[in-house]
Amino acid sequence: MTEPNNNTAIIQRSLARRYRAEKRFRLYGLLGIAFGLLCVVTLFYDIVSKGHGAFRQTYVKLEINYDAELLGIGDISDARQLAAADYPALVTQALSQRLGSVSGRKARRELKRLMSDSAGYELQSRLKARPALLGASESLWLLADDDIDTYYKSLDASGQGFTGRVTERQQAWIKDLIATDDIRLQFNWVFFRNGDSREPEQAGIGGAAMGSLLTLLITFFLSFPIGVAAAVYLEEFAPKNRWTDFIEVNINNLAAVPSIIFGLLGLAILINFFHVPRSVPVIGGLVLTLMTLPTIIISSRAAIKSVPPSIREAAIGIGASPMQVVLQHVLPLAMPGMLTGSIIGMAQALGETAPLLMIGMVAFIVDIPQGFTDPATVLPVQIFLWSDSPERAFVEKTSAAIMVLLTFLISMNALAVAMRRRLERRW
Repeated sequence: MTEPNNNTAIIQRSLARRYRAEKRFRLYGLLGIAFGLLCVVTLFYDIVSKGHGAFRQTYVKLEINYDAELLGIGDISDARQLAAADYPALVTQALSQRLGSVSGRKARRELKRLMSDSAGYELQSRLKARPALLGASESLWLLADDDIDTYYKSLDASGQGFTGRVTERQQAWIKDLIATDDIRLQFNWVFFRNGDSREPEQAGIGGAAMGSLLTLLITFFLSFPIGVAAAVYLEEFAPKNRWTDFIEVNINNLAAVPSIIFGLLGLAILINFFHVPRSVPVIGGLVLTLMTLPTIIISSRAAIKSVPPSIREAAIGIGASPMQVVLQHVLPLAMPGMLTGSIIGMAQALGETAPLLMIGMVAFIVDIPQGFTDPATVLPVQIFLWSDSPERAFVEKTSAAIMVLLTFLISMNALAVAMRRRLERRW
């Protein structure tokens, strides 16, 4: 009579242990998710906290007098005189008039270091565009030096900040400018307009962004049609034999190959054998095409497989040829999935650095590329270059460039998800 009761107690204890184990397992899962989210939030906070300041830059208001004698211009129509004029002298004169004249070589050097070297080029471009300014005056907001920018951004309510290489005399001048509201932060269009520069305040992502765009255009227009054609052939027309099995296995293996291997392939074959120029969007697009093709083929085959066989059977039943079945029925229905996979492949290509380093796209590029054969770099490589720069201002630039790159990557992945939800059909 007691044996059933003992069995019941044993079963209840076993169930209790099982329930406790399941609760612990769920708890471990929740803790793992929470830890992962915490790491992501910490990473994003670190990037944003360091990089948000790069979207604003310090400018100083100066009264510029285009003195012909100081510039050394006798004939405003002479292009040589305009090019050789001493424009930095105008900036120094305006600073002396605003902050008081200084004596001594060291003090004059400190005064000049308040402003960026780009101030002289800004005055040159303005005088070329408006020759009537010669002999006249105008108030301009000119770009400050990166050390001044870092110090001004770090000032707290008590007037203390990161001094770095800013001298006490320069700090006094900055406080004088603050008192008269002649120094302020403005949106940093330079960061989006310019190419790379050795001066942090003049460096921008414009060249790298254009290089990424040109490289991705080549990648997409090569990888998408080739990948879709390969997927259609393997899924719809290829016979099932050892040869096609061998191809499928290799496609799946290539999708898992480290990206730097494709860079070595591009270096050995495209550059050394076919002599394609280094550091141009053409070579970058070709290498990234090789890297993204397996991803696009696999996703396109999955999209084709998702089309029900009844669609093909109905088309064949009304007299359509195999090619008509594929082009007029299968491909239109599979295209949303193909585009989704292609966008994800493009996002992966946008964030790649290692293969592009191998083919020379790590060069210092100042000019913004205008074509597919112009020297160029890309956003991930630009971030890599800035992260190795010793100037403190480049830390801010690096984090800001990472923010821009992440924005593009998240947008592309969000677009892929939105397209899949909007266009994909449920069978």
